[in-house]
Amino acid sequence: MNDVKSLIVNKNVWLLYIMAVILTLIVIYYQWMIGLFLSIVLGLIIYLGLRTEERLKKKTEQYISTLSYRVKKVGEEALLEMPFGIILFSDEYQIEWANPYMNNFFGADETLIGENLSELSEDIISAIKDEDEEFWVKIDDKTYQVIIKREEKLLYFFDRTSLANLDTQYHNEETVLSIIYLDNYEELTQAMDDTSKSHMNSQVTSILNNWSSEYGFYLKRTSQERFLAVMNREILEKLEASKFEILDEVRELISDQNVPLTLSIGIGRGTSNLPELGEMAQSSLDLALGRGGDQVAIKNEHGKVKFFGGKTNPMEKRTRVRARVISHALRELVNESEKVIIMGHQMPDMDSIGSSVGILKMVQQNNKDGFIVFDPDGVNTGVQKLIDEIDEDESLADWFITPEQSLDIVSKNTLVVVVDTHKPSMVMEEKLLSRTEHVVVIDHHRRAEEFIDDPTLVYMEPYASSTAELITELLQYQDGRVKLSTLESSALLAGIIVDTKSFTLRTGSRTFDAASYLRSKGADTVFVQKLLKEDLDVYIRRSELIKNAIVYKEGVAIAKGRSGESYGPIIIAQAADTLLTMDGVQASFVISERKDDKIGVSARSLGDINVQVIMEQMNGGGHLTNAATQLEDTTLEQVEEQLRDIIDEYLQGGDSS
Repeated sequence: MNDVKSLIVNKNVWLLYIMAVILTLIVIYYQWMIGLFLSIVLGLIIYLGLRTEERLKKKTEQYISTLSYRVKKVGEEALLEMPFGIILFSDEYQIEWANPYMNNFFGADETLIGENLSELSEDIISAIKDEDEEFWVKIDDKTYQVIIKREEKLLYFFDRTSLANLDTQYHNEETVLSIIYLDNYEELTQAMDDTSKSHMNSQVTSILNNWSSEYGFYLKRTSQERFLAVMNREILEKLEASKFEILDEVRELISDQNVPLTLSIGIGRGTSNLPELGEMAQSSLDLALGRGGDQVAIKNEHGKVKFFGGKTNPMEKRTRVRARVISHALRELVNESEKVIIMGHQMPDMDSIGSSVGILKMVQQNNKDGFIVFDPDGVNTGVQKLIDEIDEDESLADWFITPEQSLDIVSKNTLVVVVDTHKPSMVMEEKLLSRTEHVVVIDHHRRAEEFIDDPTLVYMEPYASSTAELITELLQYQDGRVKLSTLESSALLAGIIVDTKSFTLRTGSRTFDAASYLRSKGADTVFVQKLLKEDLDVYIRRSELIKNAIVYKEGVAIAKGRSGESYGPIIIAQAADTLLTMDGVQASFVISERKDDKIGVSARSLGDINVQVIMEQMNGGGHLTNAATQLEDTTLEQVEEQLRDIIDEYLQGGDSS
């Protein structure tokens, strides 16, 4: 009100009054009659001015009083008629007041007052406790954006159902591209006559067309062994929920043949850029094929990959055409390079060392200098006997160098050959990969998400028993007669024997062919058995792990070490292998603390259970029958609980990773 008065009673007007009075007094002093007249006139002016000011003041106060009432009335009406919800709550999260908009949740005759916020949604109290400023919540069939005023204990609910429905529609209609590939179509049809081939093509096309019609997506055959599918995100989610049963349908189609027909599917999603979507689909397909086929790989815009299937072992390829092509390509790369550096994975096993020796002989066969990167401090007891034998052979030991020495001799024209792994984080010296432009990867493991960037040549065959088997085949296609000493050929044979558990697992006809070739080159099986002999202490420690084993589910055995007692990765793996030999055990898992303060899990299977996808869900990997993982910042009990949950999900049909 003081502000209003200050607007009415202008200080300048009062200043004029004062000046007029002073002038009137001066006139009275000199001319009293004129001054008296002016005094009367001035008095009337001041009187009328004050009367006018008083009337204006009362009128203004009346207007302001009326306006305040109207504003208050409008505020009350607006508060009750607002098209969004308002709730006041107590310290105990009880609703103290809610506008009619919110009361509509409980019907016209009910009120929210006195109810707990959890009656609306459990997420509301959690968001308040988490000190969120706003969050989205679904109540009944509506979606709300909730603004939290924590100091006032006030919640605003804005209906965002239309926006959420639009977002869901956009999500569901997102374009998804898929490439479907018949894994072994060529091998299966090369011995067929035209009638049989036509009949098989008709069956496959019919099954896939029925599948596309059932789920409502577009399918087009682009070649004898390749299909293109266009769908949306909603359809893809339905396919994921079905676990892509089409893989089983196609596999069962040719079940009476020696070589079953299988599918590999690469799917790209998560971007509106169609060329990028196509590249993601092709990349996913390459990943599925690199893991042995008979599975689905789905890659999103962030590069994350989800896998389904992969229940069967990769089928052994009966033709050696690719081995001959790779062998010739590798020979050309060796001849074009200044020198060759060979490295396997950290903590090398028999397969890694034997494979490295095999590549070294191939390099020397082409009159080039080759070096094997080996860390003496990172050797485990399982290969120490082989390393001791190599140290006594000067012609071989001179070509073994440390990781530090390899960094001194590498150049841009050096060829780096990585064997028995394809993960940059696992190689003997990762810095070598960035010091040269020429990298070759030779591996028998199923391809994982982590992969060496831009390799010049990749030879990955998951069907193979070992990398030593692949390299033995490559040696046979080199120009001239490859000379292998007894130690060198025995090292390769040891790699095959260890990875096949003495030719009992992942063994095909080509595995025996490779072993036969090595035997002809002087491989000594008795010498290999001496290399594989173990210490009594190791045997006892392994037995300690095995005696704690339990049969968790039918065919699944789990062994857990004691807390505070660490075991090496070799002992953990051997314990899993031993459990697999027990009657009725189809898959084995051994959990133990390691010397590097991690929790190690080693998994083995006879093939009916895919331990690879189980280990991948624990940030590990490997083969269908042989996998492992290492976990940090956890306990044995937590790892066992996590493993049991994943096994339960897998056995119930959730075999995706």
